[in-house]
Amino acid sequence: MSVKVVILGSAGGIPTPERNLPSILISVDGEIILLDCGEGTQRQMMIAGYSLCKKMKIFITHLHGDHILGIPGMLQSMSLLNRVHPLEIYGPKGIKEFIYKNFDICKPSFDIIVNEISEGEIFSNKKIKVIGALADHSEENIAYSITIGASLGKFLPEKARELGIPEGPLWGLLKSGHSIKLENGRIVKPEEVLGEPKPGIKIVYSGDTKYCEKIVEISKEADLLIHEATFASDLSDRAHEEKHSTAEDAAKIAKLANVKKLVLTHISSRYKDTKILEEEARKIFENVEIAEDFKTYDFKV
Repeated sequence: MSVKVVILGSAGGIPTPERNLPSILISVDGEIILLDCGEGTQRQMMIAGYSLCKKMKIFITHLHGDHILGIPGMLQSMSLLNRVHPLEIYGPKGIKEFIYKNFDICKPSFDIIVNEISEGEIFSNKKIKVIGALADHSEENIAYSITIGASLGKFLPEKARELGIPEGPLWGLLKSGHSIKLENGRIVKPEEVLGEPKPGIKIVYSGDTKYCEKIVEISKEADLLIHEATFASDLSDRAHEEKHSTAEDAAKIAKLANVKKLVLTHISSRYKDTKILEEEARKIFENVEIAEDFKTYDFKV
């Protein structure tokens, strides 16, 4: 399975000539997950070579304009392109009102399913699992952990037969990770009849937040952490007052969570040269880089 993570927008607050407003695209076997949808996201997708008509889910971190104002334009463009697939949108309380109010000017010609969500498991299927955690920002912000291609391990029927487990519903329970109780009272755990589990690929996106322990928790062992770094350390007081992160804050989270790679995003327009952010983070966490629009990260599951 091929997984691509594309930075569509890496600016914070306002766009710059080099950076569009926040949006991250994850492509999984032709299906698209969007994390946030700043203004002009549909154009960024087109430039990156991704169709607006593919199966897609949008996960919004919070309801600040730079993270959501791309949705109306996206819906209008999709309608003009005769999109057929339903569009699923997930976000914190208030996202439904925002979407439906905009129907007066851009009512889509396809179905939209809007889900107001909070912490915990948000979505899962055979390929993808999305978990949310409340970050610490001035507006309710949901950070997302997306795990792709994980599995409990291949079911081993010969092991099940050795343990006297009759073929049927009990096998199904074990395959899905549930323990069972046999007629003789014995408890059989899934790991007794499953092969080696596959961890899959784990991608975490913070949205806007100050340093937050919950993001440390959902980022544990992530392959890629995309974390905001709006300020350098000389503006740490302002960062914490506005509930944003410095590059050092993001690096501390990456180190504590033992992630493989950290990408700093939501870059303030004050930083024409982003070396200061990268250098401050690297003092704490080595494998770090600054997000750049259209930079792509490839994974194989």
